[in-house]
Amino acid sequence: MSWISALPFPPRRAVALSALVSVATGPLHAQTAPAVASAFARPAAPASTQASSAAATSRADEQNLPVTMMAEEFTGRPDRELNLYRNVEITRGATGITADTACYRRVEDEVTAEGNINMWRFGDRYKGDALQLNLETGKGWVRNPAYHLHLNNAQGTAQRIDFLGEDQAVVVDGTYSTCEGPNPAWYLKSSSLRLDQGRDIGTAGKTVVYFKDVPILGTPALSFSLSGARRSGWLPPTVGFGSGAKGSAELMVPYYFNIAPNRDLTVFPRYIVERGLQMGATGRYIGETAAGMYNGETHLEFLPNDRLAHRDRWWIDTLHSQVLAPGWTFGWNAHAASDNEYPSDFSRTVAASAERQLLRELRTDYFGQYWSLTTRVQSYQVLQDPASRTNPALTVPRPYDRLPQVNFHTGRYDVLGGFDWSLDAEAVRFSHPTDTTVQGNRANLVGSVSYPIVRPGWFFTPKLLMHATKYSLENNFDAGGNNRNNISRVLPTVSLDSGLVFEREASLFGRASTQTLEPRLFYVRTPYKDQSAIPNFDTAVAGFNYAQLFTENRFVGADKVSDANQLTAALVSRFIESSGIERMRLVVGNRYYFSDPRVRLDPTEKPNVTRSDALLAASGRISESWSFDSGVQYDAQARSLYSMNYGAQWSPAPMKVLNAEYRYQRDTVTTSSGFRNVDVSGQWPLSDRWYGVTRVSYSMRDRKLLESLIGLEYKADCWVFRVGAQRFVTAAQTTSTPVFFQLELSGLSGLGLGNNPLETFKKSIPGYTRLNSNVGRP
Repeated sequence: MSWISALPFPPRRAVALSALVSVATGPLHAQTAPAVASAFARPAAPASTQASSAAATSRADEQNLPVTMMAEEFTGRPDRELNLYRNVEITRGATGITADTACYRRVEDEVTAEGNINMWRFGDRYKGDALQLNLETGKGWVRNPAYHLHLNNAQGTAQRIDFLGEDQAVVVDGTYSTCEGPNPAWYLKSSSLRLDQGRDIGTAGKTVVYFKDVPILGTPALSFSLSGARRSGWLPPTVGFGSGAKGSAELMVPYYFNIAPNRDLTVFPRYIVERGLQMGATGRYIGETAAGMYNGETHLEFLPNDRLAHRDRWWIDTLHSQVLAPGWTFGWNAHAASDNEYPSDFSRTVAASAERQLLRELRTDYFGQYWSLTTRVQSYQVLQDPASRTNPALTVPRPYDRLPQVNFHTGRYDVLGGFDWSLDAEAVRFSHPTDTTVQGNRANLVGSVSYPIVRPGWFFTPKLLMHATKYSLENNFDAGGNNRNNISRVLPTVSLDSGLVFEREASLFGRASTQTLEPRLFYVRTPYKDQSAIPNFDTAVAGFNYAQLFTENRFVGADKVSDANQLTAALVSRFIESSGIERMRLVVGNRYYFSDPRVRLDPTEKPNVTRSDALLAASGRISESWSFDSGVQYDAQARSLYSMNYGAQWSPAPMKVLNAEYRYQRDTVTTSSGFRNVDVSGQWPLSDRWYGVTRVSYSMRDRKLLESLIGLEYKADCWVFRVGAQRFVTAAQTTSTPVFFQLELSGLSGLGLGNNPLETFKKSIPGYTRLNSNVGRP
């Protein structure tokens, strides 16, 4: 074997070739110039190692490296043309060729070769019958190749590949697939396939996609990302049956515009057989100005002249958030629909079908180190359930508009020797479209000062609050018909918060932990003041939970301040590992009333209350695979349960999760009836490659399914198949039953029918894991 190492030379210029020639098996028939220097190059690495060397050698540096040639026999002139015979190997940096015979033309810096061609360059590999390659420009061709691309692990065969440069190639009458092995599960076959790795784009002419050697999709043109990154182009069409539109068949063909790295737009024409052509679009953006970040998203749908409803139908969601200056932000959040029935007619998800109070809000926030100012205008569009025409109990209430609302907050901690203070001020105009409804202005001021005393093992915090509220109203009359349009209210509140903290070394399920015992007492005193003439604009009874036990007012909102002479007693125990992870928390709490609260929102609320409901809760992650959450609210007055929930999750490994939850809540204080719901969901392997997903939400009171989902997934090496069916309530008397399936070809796209099953599974099953999480975008 003989080898020659050639010095680098200027492109397309003839210079003397300095070489060192060694004879191993026979005479060297080559003319060489007198040696003036010796150039040494390490022998080329085997083809299997070229992928790693590609990362070390940049394409720009390739021209500065020597060309190394090895063969059993050489003929020709080293300064012009060398012919190489038997066991030929030619390399420069990360580019290499092996063949039976080859010819290297020095002036052109070009190689032609025949017989058992094996070429690699920057990790890509090609095998064929004949080859021509310009080492300087990267242009050339290979005949009857089998190829493998390092970037995305793609492979295929062709009649010919033309290299248009270092990053571009055209596959003529060839195949393409990201599956491994000689018989890929899926591949596309095209008359002309252009692979542009520099722009990360693959474009094809007339193309047929094969799955298990069966043609499943034909298209006159096709484009895709070589790396799985986003890019403009047609997305796979979606055929639907029973997914929205009240069971009508539909076809949606979306087109994706990758406008910029921080902007995109998806346009989706959707033909609904029974209704007509609906046009939709979703635009997203994110960016940064000199002032700061901004982002937003807008989604709209429009169906002109719905053939069933005989009117135009539309829906819009839009949101935006932006920093205008340091400490100053601005944004909006708006939703609107053409009519009440839109969610029940077109909803494709449970969340969309339940959206009935559509918010429209425009707001700006300005803040400093110790204060913040918020101004907003807010209104609602209410979509009534169609069944409310015959059942008034289903009527959705219309909230008051805030036109406008201004909130100011300021406060400091640890001032004047340890005091905390805060001040919250609000001015708001409440408006309602019903002329006879009470409307008007409200100004509210809440100030507080406290002196926390915190020591190791205990704390004590006295606090004083002052509520001052003034109303200027319209249409506000009392029971006697008297005008009560101007109302003022001033109420003080005193609270005392105290607690102890005990610790001990303990063990929880074999794990060393620190167990705490934290008893806490919280006393509140607020005098009674008649507030029956004050309308209720935005106030409700606060939800009963552990945090609410330690608040001074049992109402949320400024229209009512509850009178209080009460004491809350609670006990918390936590198990904390040395790493700081809280493994378990146990809570029990109760509120005792020394006098019956007289301020009420509901006139039917039961009087003579001596103590609140008792709260018991337990939650934690007791192991790496088990977690649970539970709570019980016990009505001590009626000696019965008011509500309870139990939930647990078992997730021993990725793609293995089971969830179970039970919820109960009593309807009224006089009966034990109420909703009782059971929710079970999970994802679990059924065999080596098959996975099952399911969810069932069942109303035990009504004895009917509220939501159900069942699906199957199959995971192969380079494709995933998903199929499922879902049923959910869109209104009181209507349901939607979409059926869907999807064949996801890793590295290409997903083909399917109906809703996107991947999104459905993720939203319906807590802890769901995508089978091929390392492929493409979620």
